[in-house]
Amino acid sequence: MGAENDPLVIERLSSMGIDFKSYPIQRSGMDPSSDLLTFFALREVFYEIKPDMVLAYTIKPIIWGGLAIRSLGTTARFYALITGLGFAFQPGGIKQNILSGLVTRLYRWALAHAEKVIFQNKDNLQVFVKRQIVDTQRCVVVNGSGVNLNHFVVSPFPQSNPVFLTIARLLGDKGLREYAKAAQVIKNRYPNIIFYLVGPEDPSPDGIPLSEVKSWQTSGALQYLGATSDVRPFIGQSHVYVLPSYHEGMPRTVLEAMAMGRPVITTDAPGCRDTVVDGDNGFLVPIKDAQALAHAMEQFILHPELIEKMGRRSREIAEERFDVHKVNNQILLTMGLI
Repeated sequence: MGAENDPLVIERLSSMGIDFKSYPIQRSGMDPSSDLLTFFALREVFYEIKPDMVLAYTIKPIIWGGLAIRSLGTTARFYALITGLGFAFQPGGIKQNILSGLVTRLYRWALAHAEKVIFQNKDNLQVFVKRQIVDTQRCVVVNGSGVNLNHFVVSPFPQSNPVFLTIARLLGDKGLREYAKAAQVIKNRYPNIIFYLVGPEDPSPDGIPLSEVKSWQTSGALQYLGATSDVRPFIGQSHVYVLPSYHEGMPRTVLEAMAMGRPVITTDAPGCRDTVVDGDNGFLVPIKDAQALAHAMEQFILHPELIEKMGRRSREIAEERFDVHKVNNQILLTMGLI
């Protein structure tokens, strides 16, 4: 639910015998009129197609889809896939606490009759149980969204000085400011090291203005390469993948980089910590700690043999735990479809 009206996606779905119905949704923000429009649009769709089963993922489709199903009083089985807690659950001031309380209540109402709630990491599950959003018996954990190991294949490393890469929407809680600071620290010591940043702007309240990102480029800390629909060429041009995020469900870009044989530096934070065995396929660092991030980066500069060794382990871990077919089978089994 909630896919953009991409003609190529619609055409591909149609070739698979899948009907596509769009509905209005404002991905970020808390505009009541926009959210009510989403609720009533979903209610109308469910009334029309009378589904036997609904799987919703990401916050607004889960909340408004769950409430729409409840309001119709149907026998449709509702499943929710929690792909991360998002901005609403992060600590903050009074406004943030009010938002967190509101979202908690909405989740609780929407999931009251959910058959199962599927999480991508145990940390998120524990938050939902602690807030009494859902009981433990209805919770299931899977290994993220998985990664297509045939699409993301091992790529040779560039014949150059180490290149570090981050791919993320331009959000503060992705740790991009820490990435820029750490990059500047490293550039001051090793001017020939390259840092890339790839990702689109984001309208979220936590969005980083493009002007700020360009200032990092102007200072020489990193190169901003804009947004992309295919991350593989960028991963192929890098040696080490970095994601200093404050929280994730399970970071897809990390899994994609691992599948392509890249070592990873990420944070010891929910979701992120599930992808890296510290010292094995990369390094874990504290959130919001640019110095620790720079120190981890420097290990790959001082000990370049770690790049190939840890990159090989990343691919092995991706094959063992994050194969998309294994993850999809877990979800289908949870929904009683296999």
